[in-house]
Amino acid sequence: MNKLLGRTVTIDDIQSNNELRRDQFPAVARSVYFAHAGVCPLPRRVSQAIANYARACASGDQELAAPGGLVGEVRGLAARLLHVSPDEISLVGPTSLALSMVAGGLPFRRGDNVVIYSDDYPSNVYPWMTLANRGVEIRTLRVEELGRIRLADVLDKVDKNTRLVALASCHFVSGWRLDYAAIGRALRQRNIWFCLDGIQTLGAAPVAAGDVDFLAADAHKWLLGPCGAGLLYVRREMREILRPTVWGWNNIRCPDFIAQERMVLETDGRRYEAGSAGLLGLVGLKAALELVLELDPASIATELRRQREILVPALQAKGWHVRHAATPPENTSGILSFNRPGADAAALHSRLLEHGIVTSLRADRSGQRYVRLSPHCYNTSDELHRLLEVV
Repeated sequence: MNKLLGRTVTIDDIQSNNELRRDQFPAVARSVYFAHAGVCPLPRRVSQAIANYARACASGDQELAAPGGLVGEVRGLAARLLHVSPDEISLVGPTSLALSMVAGGLPFRRGDNVVIYSDDYPSNVYPWMTLANRGVEIRTLRVEELGRIRLADVLDKVDKNTRLVALASCHFVSGWRLDYAAIGRALRQRNIWFCLDGIQTLGAAPVAAGDVDFLAADAHKWLLGPCGAGLLYVRREMREILRPTVWGWNNIRCPDFIAQERMVLETDGRRYEAGSAGLLGLVGLKAALELVLELDPASIATELRRQREILVPALQAKGWHVRHAATPPENTSGILSFNRPGADAAALHSRLLEHGIVTSLRADRSGQRYVRLSPHCYNTSDELHRLLEVV
Protein backbone atom coordinates (compact mmCIF):
# COMPACT_ATOMS: atom_id res chain seq x y z
CA MET A 1 0.00 0.00 0.00
CA ASN A 2 1.32 3.44 -0.88
CA LYS A 3 1.81 5.89 1.97
CA LEU A 4 0.73 8.88 -0.13
CA LEU A 5 -2.50 7.33 -1.39
CA GLY A 6 -3.37 4.98 1.45
CA ARG A 7 -4.14 2.23 -1.08
CA THR A 8 -2.49 0.18 -3.77
CA VAL A 9 -0.92 2.19 -6.56
CA THR A 10 -1.82 2.08 -10.27
CA ILE A 11 0.03 3.24 -13.37
CA ASP A 12 -2.53 6.02 -13.83
CA ASP A 13 -1.72 7.20 -10.29
CA ILE A 14 2.00 7.30 -11.11
CA GLN A 15 1.50 9.06 -14.45
CA SER A 16 -0.79 11.73 -12.99
CA ASN A 17 0.86 12.38 -9.62
CA ASN A 18 4.46 13.54 -9.84
CA GLU A 19 4.86 13.60 -6.04
CA LEU A 20 3.85 9.95 -5.93
CA ARG A 21 6.12 9.13 -8.87
CA ARG A 22 9.15 10.75 -7.22
CA ASP A 23 8.33 9.03 -3.94
CA GLN A 24 7.96 5.56 -5.48
CA PHE A 25 10.82 5.89 -8.01
CA PRO A 26 13.55 8.12 -6.58
CA ALA A 27 15.70 7.78 -9.72
CA VAL A 28 13.43 10.20 -11.59
CA ALA A 29 14.79 13.07 -9.49
CA ARG A 30 18.28 12.51 -10.95
CA SER A 31 17.74 11.31 -14.50
CA VAL A 32 15.39 10.13 -17.20
CA TYR A 33 16.01 6.41 -16.97
CA PHE A 34 15.42 4.50 -20.20
CA ALA A 35 17.67 1.48 -19.57
CA HIS A 36 15.52 -1.09 -17.79
CA ALA A 37 16.55 -3.79 -20.26
CA GLY A 38 20.03 -3.40 -18.74
CA VAL A 39 20.00 -2.90 -14.98
CA CYS A 40 17.14 -1.05 -13.31
CA PRO A 41 17.26 1.48 -10.48
CA LEU A 42 15.43 0.17 -7.43
CA PRO A 43 12.02 1.58 -6.53
CA ARG A 44 11.84 3.01 -3.04
CA ARG A 45 9.83 0.17 -1.57
CA VAL A 46 12.40 -2.35 -2.81
CA SER A 47 15.46 -0.47 -1.55
CA GLN A 48 13.67 0.31 1.73
CA ALA A 49 12.79 -3.35 2.30
CA ILE A 50 16.42 -4.34 1.79
CA ALA A 51 17.68 -1.53 4.04
CA ASN A 52 15.25 -2.41 6.83
CA TYR A 53 16.27 -6.05 6.72
CA ALA A 54 19.97 -5.18 6.60
CA ARG A 55 19.59 -3.05 9.73
CA ALA A 56 17.81 -5.88 11.50
CA CYS A 57 20.66 -8.24 10.53
CA ALA A 58 23.12 -6.08 12.48
CA SER A 59 21.51 -7.19 15.73
CA GLY A 60 21.92 -10.95 15.42
CA ASP A 61 21.17 -14.04 13.36
CA GLN A 62 20.39 -13.02 9.77
CA GLU A 63 17.97 -15.88 9.24
CA LEU A 64 16.01 -15.04 12.36
CA ALA A 65 15.87 -11.40 11.27
CA ALA A 66 14.22 -12.34 7.98
CA PRO A 67 10.45 -11.85 7.74
CA GLY A 68 8.62 -15.03 8.70
CA GLY A 69 7.78 -17.24 5.76
CA LEU A 70 9.85 -15.10 3.37
CA VAL A 71 10.98 -17.88 1.04
CA GLY A 72 7.49 -19.35 0.74
CA GLU A 73 5.99 -15.94 0.09
CA VAL A 74 8.48 -15.21 -2.69
CA ARG A 75 7.69 -18.57 -4.31
CA GLY A 76 4.00 -17.77 -4.11
CA LEU A 77 4.39 -14.32 -5.64
CA ALA A 78 6.59 -15.64 -8.45
CA ALA A 79 4.05 -18.40 -9.12
CA ARG A 80 1.27 -15.81 -9.36
CA LEU A 81 3.32 -13.83 -11.86
CA LEU A 82 3.99 -16.92 -13.99
CA HIS A 83 0.57 -18.55 -13.47
CA VAL A 84 2.11 -21.77 -12.18
CA SER A 85 2.29 -23.63 -8.88
CA PRO A 86 4.62 -22.38 -6.09
CA ASP A 87 6.26 -25.81 -5.84
CA GLU A 88 7.50 -25.35 -9.44
CA ILE A 89 9.55 -22.27 -8.48
CA SER A 90 13.20 -22.49 -7.43
CA LEU A 91 15.06 -19.43 -6.15
CA VAL A 92 18.52 -19.97 -7.61
CA GLY A 93 19.76 -16.47 -8.46
CA PRO A 94 21.17 -15.21 -11.79
CA THR A 95 19.67 -16.20 -15.12
CA SER A 96 23.03 -17.54 -16.28
CA LEU A 97 23.17 -19.94 -13.34
CA ALA A 98 19.61 -21.16 -13.84
CA LEU A 99 20.09 -21.79 -17.57
CA SER A 100 23.38 -23.56 -16.89
CA MET A 101 21.62 -25.79 -14.37
CA VAL A 102 19.11 -26.80 -17.04
CA ALA A 103 21.79 -27.42 -19.65
CA GLY A 104 23.90 -29.44 -17.21
CA GLY A 105 21.08 -31.39 -15.60
CA LEU A 106 19.18 -32.81 -18.57
CA PRO A 107 19.96 -36.35 -19.79
CA PHE A 108 21.22 -35.60 -23.27
CA ARG A 109 22.62 -38.45 -25.34
CA ARG A 110 25.24 -38.47 -28.06
CA GLY A 111 23.46 -37.80 -31.34
CA ASP A 112 20.78 -35.55 -29.80
CA ASN A 113 20.50 -31.99 -31.04
CA VAL A 114 19.42 -28.73 -29.44
CA VAL A 115 18.22 -25.64 -31.28
CA ILE A 116 19.35 -22.18 -30.17
CA TYR A 117 19.64 -18.66 -31.59
CA SER A 118 23.29 -17.64 -31.59
CA ASP A 119 22.44 -13.92 -31.52
CA ASP A 120 20.59 -14.24 -28.22
CA TYR A 121 22.23 -12.82 -25.11
CA PRO A 122 25.33 -14.96 -24.33
CA SER A 123 23.79 -16.34 -21.13
CA ASN A 124 21.33 -18.20 -23.35
CA VAL A 125 23.97 -19.36 -25.83
CA TYR A 126 27.07 -20.51 -23.95
CA PRO A 127 25.40 -23.08 -21.64
CA TRP A 128 24.01 -24.89 -24.68
CA MET A 129 27.27 -24.70 -26.62
CA THR A 130 28.96 -26.69 -23.85
CA LEU A 131 26.73 -29.65 -24.72
CA ALA A 132 28.86 -30.25 -27.81
CA ASN A 133 31.40 -31.80 -25.41
CA ARG A 134 28.78 -34.48 -24.68
CA GLY A 135 28.22 -35.30 -28.35
CA VAL A 136 25.15 -33.10 -28.73
CA GLU A 137 24.71 -31.28 -32.04
CA ILE A 138 24.14 -27.54 -31.60
CA ARG A 139 21.82 -26.19 -34.28
CA THR A 140 21.46 -22.43 -34.70
CA LEU A 141 18.48 -20.60 -36.14
CA ARG A 142 18.95 -18.35 -39.13
CA VAL A 143 16.37 -15.56 -39.38
CA GLU A 144 15.87 -12.69 -41.82
CA GLU A 145 15.94 -9.91 -39.21
CA LEU A 146 17.73 -9.64 -35.89
CA GLY A 147 15.75 -11.50 -33.22
CA ARG A 148 12.68 -12.02 -35.41
CA ILE A 149 12.02 -15.68 -34.62
CA ARG A 150 8.75 -17.22 -35.77
CA LEU A 151 7.21 -20.63 -35.21
CA ALA A 152 8.03 -21.68 -38.79
CA ASP A 153 11.71 -20.83 -38.23
CA VAL A 154 11.82 -23.15 -35.24
CA LEU A 155 9.91 -26.02 -36.83
CA ASP A 156 12.14 -25.89 -39.90
CA LYS A 157 15.13 -26.62 -37.66
CA VAL A 158 13.84 -29.46 -35.48
CA ASP A 159 13.73 -33.16 -36.32
CA LYS A 160 13.28 -36.53 -34.60
CA ASN A 161 16.62 -36.11 -32.77
CA THR A 162 15.85 -32.66 -31.35
CA ARG A 163 15.62 -32.89 -27.57
CA LEU A 164 15.39 -29.21 -26.65
CA VAL A 165 14.87 -25.70 -28.02
CA ALA A 166 16.30 -22.81 -25.99
CA LEU A 167 15.18 -19.27 -26.84
CA ALA A 168 14.67 -15.86 -25.25
CA SER A 169 11.20 -14.45 -24.68
CA CYS A 170 12.35 -11.13 -26.15
CA HIS A 171 15.49 -10.22 -28.07
CA PHE A 172 17.71 -7.96 -26.01
CA VAL A 173 18.68 -5.65 -28.90
CA SER A 174 15.89 -5.71 -31.46
CA GLY A 175 13.03 -5.96 -28.97
CA TRP A 176 11.17 -8.67 -30.94
CA ARG A 177 8.95 -10.51 -28.45
CA LEU A 178 8.64 -14.24 -29.07
CA ASP A 179 5.30 -16.00 -29.43
CA TYR A 180 6.63 -18.51 -26.92
CA ALA A 181 3.21 -20.00 -26.20
CA ALA A 182 2.63 -21.12 -29.80
CA ILE A 183 6.19 -22.43 -30.05
CA GLY A 184 5.86 -24.23 -26.74
CA ARG A 185 2.64 -25.96 -27.71
CA ALA A 186 4.09 -27.08 -31.04
CA LEU A 187 7.23 -28.43 -29.38
CA ARG A 188 5.29 -30.29 -26.72
CA GLN A 189 3.30 -32.07 -29.43
CA ARG A 190 6.66 -33.25 -30.77
CA ASN A 191 7.99 -34.24 -27.32
CA ILE A 192 10.72 -31.59 -27.52
CA TRP A 193 11.69 -29.73 -24.35
CA PHE A 194 11.48 -25.93 -24.37
CA CYS A 195 13.62 -23.63 -22.20
CA LEU A 196 12.87 -19.91 -22.09
CA ASP A 197 15.12 -17.07 -20.97
CA GLY A 198 12.38 -14.78 -19.67
CA ILE A 199 14.42 -11.91 -18.26
CA GLN A 200 13.44 -9.36 -20.93
CA THR A 201 9.72 -10.05 -20.54
CA LEU A 202 9.06 -10.82 -16.89
CA GLY A 203 7.75 -7.61 -15.34
CA ALA A 204 7.15 -5.96 -18.73
CA ALA A 205 4.27 -8.11 -19.99
CA PRO A 206 2.04 -10.97 -18.83
CA VAL A 207 3.87 -14.31 -18.82
CA ALA A 208 2.16 -17.69 -18.45
CA ALA A 209 4.84 -20.35 -18.17
CA GLY A 210 2.62 -23.39 -18.62
CA ASP A 211 3.59 -23.77 -22.28
CA VAL A 212 7.31 -24.07 -21.52
CA ASP A 213 9.26 -26.65 -19.56
CA PHE A 214 11.85 -24.32 -18.01
CA LEU A 215 12.02 -20.57 -17.53
CA ALA A 216 14.78 -18.49 -15.95
CA ALA A 217 14.80 -14.80 -15.09
CA ASP A 218 16.75 -12.51 -12.80
CA ALA A 219 15.05 -9.56 -11.12
CA HIS A 220 17.33 -6.66 -12.05
CA LYS A 221 15.64 -5.58 -15.29
CA TRP A 222 11.88 -5.21 -15.80
CA LEU A 223 11.02 -6.84 -12.47
CA LEU A 224 12.57 -3.79 -10.74
CA GLY A 225 14.41 -5.98 -8.25
CA PRO A 226 17.99 -6.48 -7.03
CA CYS A 227 20.76 -8.11 -9.05
CA GLY A 228 21.20 -11.85 -8.58
CA ALA A 229 17.73 -12.44 -7.10
CA GLY A 230 16.31 -14.59 -9.86
CA LEU A 231 14.09 -17.61 -10.23
CA LEU A 232 13.89 -20.87 -12.14
CA TYR A 233 10.60 -22.45 -13.17
CA VAL A 234 10.69 -26.22 -13.74
CA ARG A 235 7.46 -27.79 -14.92
CA ARG A 236 6.39 -30.40 -12.40
CA GLU A 237 6.57 -33.24 -14.93
CA MET A 238 10.22 -32.38 -15.61
CA ARG A 239 11.45 -32.72 -12.02
CA GLU A 240 12.47 -36.33 -12.29
CA ILE A 241 14.13 -35.63 -15.64
CA LEU A 242 16.15 -32.54 -14.69
CA ARG A 243 18.70 -33.68 -12.15
CA PRO A 244 20.29 -31.11 -9.83
CA THR A 245 23.83 -30.04 -10.64
CA VAL A 246 24.49 -28.62 -7.16
CA TRP A 247 24.11 -30.43 -3.87
CA GLY A 248 23.79 -29.39 -0.25
CA TRP A 249 21.87 -29.43 2.99
CA ASN A 250 18.83 -27.65 1.57
CA ASN A 251 17.96 -29.83 -1.41
CA ILE A 252 18.93 -33.19 0.13
CA ARG A 253 17.17 -34.28 3.29
CA CYS A 254 19.39 -34.20 6.37
CA PRO A 255 17.43 -34.28 9.65
CA ASP A 256 19.20 -32.33 12.40
CA PHE A 257 21.85 -31.41 9.79
CA ILE A 258 23.20 -34.95 9.85
CA ALA A 259 24.29 -36.41 6.52
CA GLN A 260 22.40 -39.60 5.71
CA GLU A 261 23.70 -42.76 4.07
CA ARG A 262 21.14 -42.39 1.29
CA MET A 263 20.62 -39.08 -0.46
CA VAL A 264 16.94 -38.19 -0.84
CA LEU A 265 16.18 -35.07 -2.84
CA GLU A 266 13.43 -32.64 -1.94
CA THR A 267 10.46 -32.92 -4.26
CA ASP A 268 9.48 -29.24 -4.61
CA GLY A 269 11.36 -26.12 -5.70
CA ARG A 270 14.07 -26.77 -3.09
CA ARG A 271 15.28 -29.60 -5.32
CA TYR A 272 17.53 -27.11 -7.15
CA GLU A 273 18.45 -24.95 -4.15
CA ALA A 274 21.51 -26.48 -2.56
CA GLY A 275 22.28 -24.13 0.31
CA SER A 276 21.30 -21.04 2.24
CA ALA A 277 18.99 -18.56 0.57
CA GLY A 278 20.27 -15.14 -0.48
CA LEU A 279 17.97 -13.44 1.98
CA LEU A 280 18.92 -9.83 1.22
CA GLY A 281 18.08 -10.42 -2.42
CA LEU A 282 14.89 -12.30 -1.62
CA VAL A 283 13.66 -9.46 0.60
CA GLY A 284 14.12 -7.12 -2.35
CA LEU A 285 12.62 -9.62 -4.79
CA LYS A 286 9.52 -9.96 -2.62
CA ALA A 287 8.97 -6.20 -2.61
CA ALA A 288 9.57 -6.03 -6.37
CA LEU A 289 7.15 -8.85 -7.15
CA GLU A 290 4.50 -7.23 -4.98
CA LEU A 291 4.95 -3.94 -6.85
CA VAL A 292 4.78 -5.50 -10.32
CA LEU A 293 1.71 -7.53 -9.41
CA GLU A 294 0.12 -4.42 -7.93
CA LEU A 295 0.76 -2.43 -11.12
CA ASP A 296 -0.42 -5.47 -13.17
CA PRO A 297 1.76 -6.87 -15.97
CA ALA A 298 -1.03 -6.42 -18.54
CA SER A 299 -1.33 -2.74 -17.63
CA ILE A 300 2.45 -2.36 -17.76
CA ALA A 301 2.49 -3.86 -21.27
CA THR A 302 -0.27 -1.46 -22.36
CA GLU A 303 1.70 1.52 -21.09
CA LEU A 304 4.87 0.35 -22.81
CA ARG A 305 2.94 0.05 -26.09
CA ARG A 306 1.65 3.61 -25.61
CA GLN A 307 5.18 4.86 -25.17
CA ARG A 308 6.31 2.98 -28.27
CA GLU A 309 3.52 4.57 -30.29
CA ILE A 310 4.98 7.97 -29.37
CA LEU A 311 8.62 7.10 -29.94
CA VAL A 312 8.59 5.11 -33.20
CA PRO A 313 6.97 7.66 -35.55
CA ALA A 314 8.82 10.56 -33.93
CA LEU A 315 12.21 8.86 -34.39
CA GLN A 316 11.35 7.89 -37.96
CA ALA A 317 10.34 11.48 -38.71
CA LYS A 318 13.83 12.52 -37.62
CA GLY A 319 15.40 10.07 -40.04
CA TRP A 320 16.27 7.26 -37.65
CA HIS A 321 15.83 3.57 -38.46
CA VAL A 322 13.90 1.78 -35.72
CA ARG A 323 14.39 -1.97 -35.45
CA HIS A 324 11.09 -3.81 -36.09
CA ALA A 325 9.20 -0.52 -36.34
CA ALA A 326 6.14 -2.24 -37.85
CA THR A 327 6.12 -5.15 -35.42
CA PRO A 328 2.68 -6.75 -34.75
CA PRO A 329 1.34 -5.88 -31.27
CA GLU A 330 1.84 -9.43 -30.01
CA ASN A 331 5.56 -9.19 -30.81
CA THR A 332 6.26 -5.71 -29.46
CA SER A 333 8.07 -5.16 -26.19
CA GLY A 334 9.46 -2.38 -24.04
CA ILE A 335 12.74 -2.44 -26.01
CA LEU A 336 13.27 -0.06 -28.91
CA SER A 337 16.63 0.22 -30.69
CA PHE A 338 17.47 2.74 -33.39
CA ASN A 339 20.33 3.95 -35.59
CA ARG A 340 21.00 5.31 -39.08
CA PRO A 341 23.82 5.04 -41.61
CA GLY A 342 26.65 7.43 -40.88
CA ALA A 343 25.39 8.34 -37.41
CA ASP A 344 27.62 7.78 -34.39
CA ALA A 345 25.40 5.87 -31.98
CA ALA A 346 28.05 6.01 -29.23
CA ALA A 347 28.24 9.80 -29.51
CA LEU A 348 24.45 10.08 -29.31
CA HIS A 349 24.40 7.76 -26.31
CA SER A 350 26.95 10.01 -24.58
CA ARG A 351 25.10 13.19 -25.54
CA LEU A 352 21.87 11.82 -24.09
CA LEU A 353 23.69 11.01 -20.87
CA GLU A 354 25.03 14.58 -20.71
CA HIS A 355 21.39 15.69 -20.78
CA GLY A 356 20.53 13.32 -17.93
CA ILE A 357 18.91 10.69 -20.14
CA VAL A 358 20.14 7.14 -19.46
CA THR A 359 19.97 4.74 -22.41
CA SER A 360 21.95 1.67 -23.45
CA LEU A 361 24.47 1.25 -26.26
CA ARG A 362 24.26 -2.12 -27.98
CA ALA A 363 25.63 -3.73 -31.16
CA ASP A 364 24.79 -6.59 -33.51
CA ARG A 365 27.14 -9.22 -34.88
CA SER A 366 28.10 -7.04 -37.84
CA GLY A 367 29.35 -4.34 -35.50
CA GLN A 368 26.45 -1.98 -36.16
CA ARG A 369 25.69 -0.01 -33.00
CA TYR A 370 22.32 1.08 -31.70
CA VAL A 371 20.93 3.33 -29.04
CA ARG A 372 18.55 1.11 -27.09
CA LEU A 373 15.60 2.58 -25.23
CA SER A 374 13.79 0.61 -22.54
CA PRO A 375 11.54 2.92 -20.51
CA HIS A 376 9.27 1.47 -17.85
CA CYS A 377 5.69 2.22 -16.92
CA TYR A 378 6.64 5.06 -14.56
CA ASN A 379 8.34 7.04 -17.32
CA THR A 380 6.18 9.90 -18.63
CA SER A 381 5.37 11.39 -22.02
CA ASP A 382 7.31 14.51 -21.00
CA GLU A 383 10.40 12.35 -20.52
CA LEU A 384 9.91 10.77 -23.94
CA HIS A 385 9.74 14.21 -25.52
CA ARG A 386 12.88 15.31 -23.69
CA LEU A 387 14.71 12.44 -25.34
CA LEU A 388 13.26 13.29 -28.74
CA GLU A 389 14.42 16.89 -28.41
CA VAL A 390 18.02 15.78 -27.82
CA VAL A 391 17.88 13.21 -30.63
